[in-house]
Amino acid sequence: MARIRNRRKPVAEMNVVPYIDVMLVLLVIFMVTAPMLNQGVKVELPKVSSEVLPQDNDARVLTISIKADKSYYWNMGSEVDTETAQETAQKLDELVDAVSKIIAQTRSQGKRVQVFVRGDKSVDYGAVMALMGGLQEADVGNVGLITEAP
Repeated sequence: MARIRNRRKPVAEMNVVPYIDVMLVLLVIFMVTAPMLNQGVKVELPKVSSEVLPQDNDARVLTISIKADKSYYWNMGSEVDTETAQETAQKLDELVDAVSKIIAQTRSQGKRVQVFVRGDKSVDYGAVMALMGGLQEADVGNVGLITEAP
């Protein structure tokens, strides 16, 4: 009696199960390490002199200053003026409204506006960043930061 053998051909498919296991392990590693990447490190920034920003002679210059009590004052002119307080505001909302009007009026005259921010050294970083966000809402594209030499 002859036996009938059922011969199978070799399977040429790739086994992906080990690759899926490796992928899941990597996913878990990234899920665990991702929250740790958002933490900050305290640093003391060095006091150095900075380069002078190029100034466009055709543009109007809006200089905004933040006082230690988080009140704002600004001056609109043909050059950076940190001494004169042309207008003042006690809240960020008032400042954003005023800057929006200044930008719209100046652009309607066909002129460009350069905006510079000068903050008191005792004002916290959050107040300066809130001002930058407010300026972005007021459609200010570029902002220069004014520093003083050590």
